[in-house]
Amino acid sequence: MSVYRSIARMQVQIVDDMSGKTLLAMVTDSKSGSKIAQAEDLGKRLAQAALKQKISQVVFDRGGYLYHGRVKALAEAMRLAGLEF
Repeated sequence: MSVYRSIARMQVQIVDDMSGKTLLAMVTDSKSGSKIAQAEDLGKRLAQAALKQKISQVVFDRGGYLYHGRVKALAEAMRLAGLEF
C-alpha cells in the first residue's frame, strides 16, 4: 500500500508488487470536514473495499512522510476497519 499526500488531498493505492498492477486506489473527498477526518474516512473506505476483495494484509509504505497527522489517522482507521499491516 502506497500513500501520497499533497496539500489538498491524499491518495492511497494497494499494489501487487509481483505483477506490478494496482488493485485498489482511492482519493480523499475534499468536501467533507477537516483533513484529518478526510484521512480517517479514506482509511475506512479503503479497508472495507480491500476486505471485500479478500485483501486482509498489506505492507504500509508511507512514502517518506512522517507518521503523524493525516498519515497516522489514515493508518489507524485502516487498522480499526480490519486491515493488517
